[in-house]
Amino acid sequence: MYLETNDVVKQYANHLALDRVSIQVPEGTVYGLLGPNGAGKTTLIRVITRITAPDSGEVRINGRLSKAEDVFNIGYMPEERGLYKKMKVGEQAMYLAQLRGLSKKEAHRELMIWFKRFEIMDWYNRKVEELSKGMQQKVQFISTVIHNPDLLIFDEPFSGFDPVNTDIVKKEMLRLKEEGKTIILSTHNMESVEELCDNIALIHRSKVVLQGKVFDIRKDHRTHIFKFRIVGDRFDFEHPSFQVLSIEPYHEFADLRLQKTDDTPNNELAKLIFDRYEVVSYDEELPTMNDVFIQTVTR
Repeated sequence: MYLETNDVVKQYANHLALDRVSIQVPEGTVYGLLGPNGAGKTTLIRVITRITAPDSGEVRINGRLSKAEDVFNIGYMPEERGLYKKMKVGEQAMYLAQLRGLSKKEAHRELMIWFKRFEIMDWYNRKVEELSKGMQQKVQFISTVIHNPDLLIFDEPFSGFDPVNTDIVKKEMLRLKEEGKTIILSTHNMESVEELCDNIALIHRSKVVLQGKVFDIRKDHRTHIFKFRIVGDRFDFEHPSFQVLSIEPYHEFADLRLQKTDDTPNNELAKLIFDRYEVVSYDEELPTMNDVFIQTVTR
């Protein structure tokens, strides 16, 4: 499913939640929706899922205007979790699956597959209130994907998960992407953005302030810092093309961080070092998405 929003505006009383927000989410990709708290991410998700209507602008799916029946082809896991604590896990999951249009037989078949995959079959007849937060998260994840929608939206899906279960969910997201699903991931976890997302949009103060492919954005924010690992523990070479940021000993090596100070081509900069030292490794240090996020928002 290819999704786009065009100039979406949403006003609540005296608060402008979305100010002409336009994004393009390619089919079969993981799209990161980033921004500080209160930036407008959740409002945009609610517009996409038709929970609320925009004041102006449009949502288009596969090139046409979004329709009411499109919600049956969307799976949405909101940040605010909501399971009925007194219900049994299996009953709860069956109820949610049938709400999403599955027959009882279809729901049972799919739930058996997912409960086995997530290794929670032993909890099928236990009450929801007996589950840990992470286990409840698994049930909600299953309920989000159970009807096999083409568009999946996850709002902070990793909160409450330990590292092992976070890894399980990440792998499931990538598997769903390989199946051709389109995924929108709203998260503050920048490490997950770099690991999972193909493209991102950064929303700040109700506007899209940054959008594009993750790797391209990191390259665009490069600070021309290069890392060299050389043999030996000394580095006493100076040149007007760079400044030394740090020298750290590492066993029989030294790790250098140099920042280019002029327009010298990268190959020539590297050659300056290679001609004088035995280089074990060499790489450009691109900023992380966390660096980009902080730089963009604070600026």
